[in-house]
Amino acid sequence: MTRLPSLGRRGEGWLVGQLVLIAAIGTLGLPGLGSLPPLTGVRWAALILGLGLLAAGIALGGLGVRELGPGLTALPRPRPTAGLVESGVYRHIRHPIYAGVMLAGVGWAVATASLPALVASLALIAWFDLKARREEAWLLERFTAYADYRARTRRFLPAVY
Repeated sequence: MTRLPSLGRRGEGWLVGQLVLIAAIGTLGLPGLGSLPPLTGVRWAALILGLGLLAAGIALGGLGVRELGPGLTALPRPRPTAGLVESGVYRHIRHPIYAGVMLAGVGWAVATASLPALVASLALIAWFDLKARREEAWLLERFTAYADYRARTRRFLPAVY
């Protein structure tokens, strides 16, 4: 299984850590908005790239939310009534909501030209990787088909990771 701690009966500590990091990303990007360099070619490109990543992250996360339906929970331990979802965006990656939030965090950091927000986004990526591993241990306990699903589907990035 995993040596990662549960951090609560349903993994509440994993959620708290995630929310702290998301708040840090948002807050650390705010000062960057007030002191953005003039919109030169490079700055325009970074702004457009960042906003595109932010929008793509929101869209990806939204697809994941829609596919989970009533099984949706922010906690890593699945709901007792949840079923294993392998269709839609889950056919391509196992954690589209996490991947979407990671993408949105990096997009916000790039759009606001905030190095501290980027560092917090990298910390969030590491946190989600650990949270996903804890969640997958519980999913393996709960669903016999999860091992096969995990073997054929990447965690966050299709065909890569």
